[in-house]
Amino acid sequence: VGPVYVRIPRANLPDIYPADYRFNPYKANLLREGKDLTIITNGDILAEAYRAAEILANKGIMAEIISVPVVKPIDAQTIISSAKKTGKVFTVENHSIYGGLGSAVAELLSEEYPTKVVRIGMNDEFGQSGTPSELLKFYNLDSEGIANRILRAIWFN
Repeated sequence: VGPVYVRIPRANLPDIYPADYRFNPYKANLLREGKDLTIITNGDILAEAYRAAEILANKGIMAEIISVPVVKPIDAQTIISSAKKTGKVFTVENHSIYGGLGSAVAELLSEEYPTKVVRIGMNDEFGQSGTPSELLKFYNLDSEGIANRILRAIWFN
């Protein structure tokens, strides 16, 4: 009932969820345990964020990964619990950092458990045209770009 927005990627994506996964719009999914920082993401950028966590692990940084199936309603309990555990939260989304997942997480944590949130995505600018892989690289949203942005944020804080 009511308005609905659905984004469906055209590219084939790797399987990250377990075979017995059941979609629940009210529950975020903890896909990887970590202790040093939390990466919260959703949609097709999840695969890049997961690979970025592997790059970070090779540098001794253990990233927790939470996949949020829908932005609203947001699973506050899972996000707050992870923020308490790691103390550092990064959101990764393949579109504007304004008005999406990053904004929802920042609003939630600012009220419930004040934590610095670094939003990784497109800044407030016009988008470019290209293939999905070209655009991910151009906007530093491929796995290496995400890992480097996280490393820079950690080093400068």
